[in-house]
Amino acid sequence: MKLPIYQVDAFTDHLFAGNPAAVVPIGDEWPIDDVLQKIAIENNLSETAFFQDQGDFFDLRWFTPEFEIDLCGHATLASAHVIYNHLGYKKDQIDFETMSGPLVVKRKDHLLQLDFPSRKPEPAEMKEGLLQAFNHAPKEILKSRDYVMVYESEADVRSLKVNASLLSPEHFDRGGIICTAPGDGVDFVSRFFLPGASVFEDPVTGSSHCSLIPYWSEKLGKKEMIAYQLSERKGYLNCTDLGDRVLIAGNAVTYMKGEIEV
Repeated sequence: MKLPIYQVDAFTDHLFAGNPAAVVPIGDEWPIDDVLQKIAIENNLSETAFFQDQGDFFDLRWFTPEFEIDLCGHATLASAHVIYNHLGYKKDQIDFETMSGPLVVKRKDHLLQLDFPSRKPEPAEMKEGLLQAFNHAPKEILKSRDYVMVYESEADVRSLKVNASLLSPEHFDRGGIICTAPGDGVDFVSRFFLPGASVFEDPVTGSSHCSLIPYWSEKLGKKEMIAYQLSERKGYLNCTDLGDRVLIAGNAVTYMKGEIEV
């Protein structure tokens, strides 16, 4: 079996920034899950997306090098970029069916806009000892799929140092730790850490904004916001709070295309 493969930088308008994802269109028959997982391991990126055209919609799945996950923003954006820019798709809307239910991507001006479920975080306590992994403590801790640690300022988030050896993966139920604060030139900033994952700090994380958008919308009294993820590669996200849904928009660029021989 030969499969096309693309590598796309998501949430950026230029190469070597944003979050890289591999995208693999599937033909008539899905490979077994073990093969999908091995492709993700071989790619060694934070996520590999696989999709199959069903006519009116696309089935979409996401794999990290460790396991299949239920929601991934940047790999969804990367998949839509491939469908529009490499597969000749003409409609203004792409409908995906996923583990998290139906997801929609639309063209919006020069951006691609994701329509994702909102995951508003609630107050929580981080398990004993985990805060010791961070060089300074947050002012607030919340949780949805991921822990959300809220800091006073962008400078606090920029200066965070994390001892990954103190963060045990079994405490996170396949989630991670979002560190966030009000932004200096944007509405809010964040960093995202994944204990036990092959990529410990994710470059730009769409799914974490399913929790950040409702939180900051309420705190700032705004429905439309600009977010900035402060990783080494960096990325911008245009965010809209719709209540039970969030809109996350960004750019994407193709880095590479090729073929897998399975």
